[in-house]
Amino acid sequence: MSNFIINWWRSQQFKSALQRGDIRTAVQILQEIKKSGANFSWLEKLFRDKLQLERTFQENKRDVENLRKQLTEAKESKSNLLLNPNAEFIKYIYQAFKLVEHDEYKLQATGINSCIFDDFEARLVEYLQEEFSKISDKQLAIKLEDAVEDINSLKIGQDPDYRFSLTPHVYFMKYFLENVYCLYLAWFLIYQDGLLPTKFNILDIAAGPGTSAYGLALFLQSFSGFFEIPQMHVSYYSLEKQDSFQYRGLQFWRRYIESRITPINTYFRFVTSDIFSWDVKSSNIPKNFFDFIVISHCFFNDTVKQQEAINIYKQIFAQGLNHQGYVIIIVQDKKLFKIYNRQKLEDKNQEKNLVYEFVSELGLELVSYRYLTSTTSRISLSAAEFAKFARDKLPKQIHMSPMIKKYFRQKYESNYTLDDYVILAKK
Repeated sequence: MSNFIINWWRSQQFKSALQRGDIRTAVQILQEIKKSGANFSWLEKLFRDKLQLERTFQENKRDVENLRKQLTEAKESKSNLLLNPNAEFIKYIYQAFKLVEHDEYKLQATGINSCIFDDFEARLVEYLQEEFSKISDKQLAIKLEDAVEDINSLKIGQDPDYRFSLTPHVYFMKYFLENVYCLYLAWFLIYQDGLLPTKFNILDIAAGPGTSAYGLALFLQSFSGFFEIPQMHVSYYSLEKQDSFQYRGLQFWRRYIESRITPINTYFRFVTSDIFSWDVKSSNIPKNFFDFIVISHCFFNDTVKQQEAINIYKQIFAQGLNHQGYVIIIVQDKKLFKIYNRQKLEDKNQEKNLVYEFVSELGLELVSYRYLTSTTSRISLSAAEFAKFARDKLPKQIHMSPMIKKYFRQKYESNYTLDDYVILAKK
């Protein structure tokens, strides 16, 4: 029998099988036609294409199901690694810090966790006194004067050089405690929202002495007495121009934090580098690695430098932040409004729009923000009004104040104060 007749007969059988709805037989016949090398008729081509589409659809359906399963497992795994907010502990923090929510964004704090901060402050003073005892009184006075003059540039809207040997020590005395106080509450807000993992990686940009790490460490110490602290592991990556800040920060960390009964399991990596010479191509910042990138108070008075910094931050976020990661931004209220040449008003809508604009300029999407303030108002009090308010209402730096009075001739007590925006954002 000729091939023509055989192929014709197979085609007829194929048509008959389709008419009967016998798909299995039709598929077998189609395979025979393919093996014979005969050309497919238009009907056979149509059926072949239909089979291929159905096969592709089923494969895609399986892939989607597998991806959905993997995503669910990943979410469950992620949630298992997150610290579960404890209602009693949260209540305690609200009471200790005397937190008052004036609206959905403004959070006033006029208290402190004295069990944690009193000891921390006392140890910091001990460390500074030991450092100063190594320097003659005459040299100490000169070095402190240089450092104070440099760091006080902040008060007149200039950016300090941070170049003097005792600049880190002056920072410890004048700004460190308040900044740790702010970062403590920032980590608390992240914990309260159920976003704090037990194992995570932090990139701290312009880290100074590691203020973000200190705030986190003191916050985690506060768990004691409420629940058992789970096994924590934090990889902390400090990116800072001034190696003296990094050195002094690590020196005090080893003296204080690592002497605690329940220290965090922390891995430190220090990179001394100026962000303005940072290059995305040559940078050794791990890609898609960090769960949190922190920028605390590193925004500039100089408009050109500020814009350059924002462009660099955007590159660092794009390269270093993992897909589920967050950016934590701490910016002083006056600095934020000055960047956009706006006047502070008791207007939460104006504030919200400004924060959205700021976050958008950084190439991020806003998750949440809180305005942490010591007073009840978004509008700054006069110096005299605030001094009276601080004396009457705010927690005092009982150990640091005598030292500041001694070396800086300050006549009033130093307080823990807040006037910062804590902004949480993501890619």
